[in-house]
Amino acid sequence: MALKKFPPGTYGRQSLQFFPAPYKAPLRAFAGLIFLWHDEHILLCNIGDRGWCIPSGRVEAFESSVEAVKREAIEEAGAEIDSVQYIGCYKICEKGEVRWADVYVGQVVSLGEISMPEESLGRQLVTMEELPDVYYDWNPLTKCVFEHARAIMLRARNF
Repeated sequence: MALKKFPPGTYGRQSLQFFPAPYKAPLRAFAGLIFLWHDEHILLCNIGDRGWCIPSGRVEAFESSVEAVKREAIEEAGAEIDSVQYIGCYKICEKGEVRWADVYVGQVVSLGEISMPEESLGRQLVTMEELPDVYYDWNPLTKCVFEHARAIMLRARNF
């Protein structure tokens, strides 16, 4: 079975490529991102230097990328989560440097206090239809990865 192709993207001066699972990055991920679903809504956080986006952050030296996204979900969204599943990775290139970010989907179990208010100004649940008007950097690559994440989450719910 051929892997789905995703359009290339950019973020500032960085060029981005998304590789769906089962592809794994050849190097340890420096960051992790997680698409969190609550019923038919996606959970977004208001991050000061970015705006509304999914929980994400650096992978600390002592943790795996899955541990990092679970931590970021609590810190940025106050979200307890489960059903976390790896869905692919981003290859991020800038000035000859290559870094990798692992990408996951998960389900929101409960929402509590945002534990790192200095990192996140708030949270909201939005529908897929609302995303283009809300998400901080909406582009064809972001749209495709959201659709990929949603399809995987819907498949997981049906089993």
